[in-house]
Amino acid sequence: MVSSINDRRRAVLQTPISEHMISAEKVAHVQAGNYAGHALLVLTKSGYSAIPVLDSSFRLKGLISIGMITDAILGLERIEYERLDSIEVDSIMDGNLPEVYVHDPFEKGLDLLVNHTFLCVTEEDGTFAGILTRRVMLKEFKKYIYTTP
Repeated sequence: MVSSINDRRRAVLQTPISEHMISAEKVAHVQAGNYAGHALLVLTKSGYSAIPVLDSSFRLKGLISIGMITDAILGLERIEYERLDSIEVDSIMDGNLPEVYVHDPFEKGLDLLVNHTFLCVTEEDGTFAGILTRRVMLKEFKKYIYTTP
């Protein structure tokens, strides 16, 4: 019994991330060059705290969050909402993201999700493929690791 559970763990940890991710078609995003006001609207409507920023070729450029937008419009005495439509998302986004590819093993995603609530997953050429969330990974991990065959 123990060896079959260990074999199952090894097999699951080696499955590709693509089997566990939420596909790009289901993920809210903005385009590089969009204004912060548009990004804030997308973030608010989707209920996410951060979303991917993509270029016109659907390649991942970074992440934009509500906090980044708020920081960009904070003045000395007030929040300057009028600036929302003059700041482009690519000037305030975080472009320093961990690299995770569709073929990478589940184990790599699990390691990275310790410090991130979600990861952007790409094809080798940088094309955005989807996201891997901590919630999905934990559900999968629990399903495969803690159930008996």
